[in-house]
Amino acid sequence: MSTTGHRLGLSVPRRFVCDLLRAAQRVPIVTFERRMELAAVVAARRTVARPPAWVLLFAKAFAAVAARRPEFRRTYLSRPWPHLWEADESVASIAIEREFEGESAVFFGFVKAPDKRPLAEMTAVLEEWKTRPVEEVRPFCRQVHYTRYPWPLRRFFWWIGTEWSGKKKAQNFGTFGLSLTGSAGATALNLIGPLTVALNTGVVRDDGTVDVRMHFDHRVLDGMPVARALAEMETYLRTDIVAELTTPARSVAA
Repeated sequence: MSTTGHRLGLSVPRRFVCDLLRAAQRVPIVTFERRMELAAVVAARRTVARPPAWVLLFAKAFAAVAARRPEFRRTYLSRPWPHLWEADESVASIAIEREFEGESAVFFGFVKAPDKRPLAEMTAVLEEWKTRPVEEVRPFCRQVHYTRYPWPLRRFFWWIGTEWSGKKKAQNFGTFGLSLTGSAGATALNLIGPLTVALNTGVVRDDGTVDVRMHFDHRVLDGMPVARALAEMETYLRTDIVAELTTPARSVAA
């Protein structure tokens, strides 16, 4: 039997994902999962004319936990010798699907200190990421720019940005990441990346429960702190987030 076909070069989106996965090859990722009871959050979102995306709620909740727990703002660096670097504030790296040059692509937008920013403000930023031309969104432009470099240069920049400098790593990749696909009816059971923490969730069920997964670098974190952090996130979502969603000022801003 003869099969026909043809070669395809790696597009910019595919090249970026290849670079990302290569940088993550040596990160020992462990995954913890907690089923959260978020019926109160579901109900509160229904009271808002333009409810903020779930990814923003989880970003703010995790950043609030990380503000109290500095170990969740740390990253492992192997050069010039193995050590940890701690950021003063969290930077959320949020995965955004956009069309780029005729194909679906993943871009990353960054929110500094999401625990200190109103949900209405972050909602406006997220809307820009989803609707403005890719060429007009600064972090997206930077991602495309560096991914167009030849492979040796890209490898060098990724090496500097993920192995040598904690500051550059936080600026270019964030201190934690979020990739939520539950709205499409499916989700990953694991996430591979160069960050200390990445979060994703399952589908929000009719009863308001949702499985939240924290994928973490075991060189930086151990299991019990992660388990406690997930519990604290649930509490924050059911209290502080619900309070912000249900205040009149939030409804007007939306």
